Amino acid sequence: MDELIIIGGGLAGTEAAWQAANAGITVKLFEMRPKVSTGAHETDQLAELICSNSLGSDQPDRAAGILKAEMRLLNSFVLSCAEETALPAGGALAVDREKFAALITARISAHPNIQVIREEVTSIPSGPVIVASGPLTSPALAAAIEQITGQDHLFFFDAIAPIVNAETIDTSIAFRASRYEFENAAEDGGDYLNCPMTEEEYDLFVSELVNAERIHLESFEGLPGKEKQAGHKLFFEGCLPVEVIASRNPLSLAFGPLRPVGLRDPRTNRRPHAVVQLRQDNLAKTLFNLVGFQTNLTFPEQKRVFRLIPGLANAEFVRYGQMHRNTFIYSPALLDETLQFHTQPDLFFAGQIVGVEGYMGNVATGLVAGLNAVRHIKGQSLLEFPVQSVTGALLHYISHASPADFQPMKANFGILPPLQFRPPGRVDRGRAYAKRALESIRNMQIESS
Repeated sequence: MDELIIIGGGLAGTEAAWQAANAGITVKLFEMRPKVSTGAHETDQLAELICSNSLGSDQPDRAAGILKAEMRLLNSFVLSCAEETALPAGGALAVDREKFAALITARISAHPNIQVIREEVTSIPSGPVIVASGPLTSPALAAAIEQITGQDHLFFFDAIAPIVNAETIDTSIAFRASRYEFENAAEDGGDYLNCPMTEEEYDLFVSELVNAERIHLESFEGLPGKEKQAGHKLFFEGCLPVEVIASRNPLSLAFGPLRPVGLRDPRTNRRPHAVVQLRQDNLAKTLFNLVGFQTNLTFPEQKRVFRLIPGLANAEFVRYGQMHRNTFIYSPALLDETLQFHTQPDLFFAGQIVGVEGYMGNVATGLVAGLNAVRHIKGQSLLEFPVQSVTGALLHYISHASPADFQPMKANFGILPPLQFRPPGRVDRGRAYAKRALESIRNMQIESS
């Protein structure tokens, strides 16, 4: 039986492994945890989610929702596990982290064509290989990738949000609601807990936030010298620490992650000046994460400053926000749209390391790399996804973007070709994009014999 090696047991690696194994390929899936820690993961489970428990919008007229619809048509393994472990999250798809990772780990481990090997890979093996080692690729493997690519890596710091104990949230202040659901809301009032702020409370919070002590990045994770050079971006713009956003403009949070649109404080029946939203993080409803509150503040400062948020004065933080180093390659100079390496046809890359952002973007690249690795092994032509689909648009972006300003990209309408006819309303435009995208996927010849 043909064999495929996959490096990395995250979202992309497990999706690729499942697709290949179901096509009759013997898969060796390497995951270095728990023998080697990343510094950000907390368990040895496959597909452990670090930053957030939300897989993004599931609305059919949003780019992230269209991507999920495409993945359903393509029988995504990871998406099916996410839907089995889903939590209430308004129009988004959020999961119970522990149940999600446990389900994926159990199914991958039980597949007769998949062998999970708990070892660190320090060099690129010969033969068909998918590198899906993720943004926390170990230094040894990163050096091996750099040797093959002949390019410097880009490094940036990503941030994860804090989680609080639900019992310590003051629900006489924090209220349940989803945006715009003033009527016909869920029986329990909505999918989010909302902490409303007056203008005075907001101004005090922002002042303390921007002046709070931060962790020095130059000492974080043994920052290599080249990462401190001016040419390397420090943060990914799509996942900025909350204090960085606030430092740019005092009103930036009120128009960003703390925007109050679509919400009313039941105590006043008016829209607050700003709102901090908390999203359910586990099925038992005992944990909630602060939405959009990625941070690099020291732990004591997080406790002090975030307790200024109305409703969180006595909050117990079960996990503080943290920073971790993410690594991705110059995909435009290295990869085809098939995720095949330019100069080594049996080598594929997938996941966040290729320059996609967002959990479902990682899943999509894992699915594509898995399918194309199978086709390469069987001597078939590789799949090229239509740019009219969100999947194809992401693949086109990472293989054609300018290396000079290449940054991770998430699913969005801006990377899709313009519509031939552009409806005036946002929802109608989204539906038109969705119709065209799903038709393009349905017209593909995907089956591998």
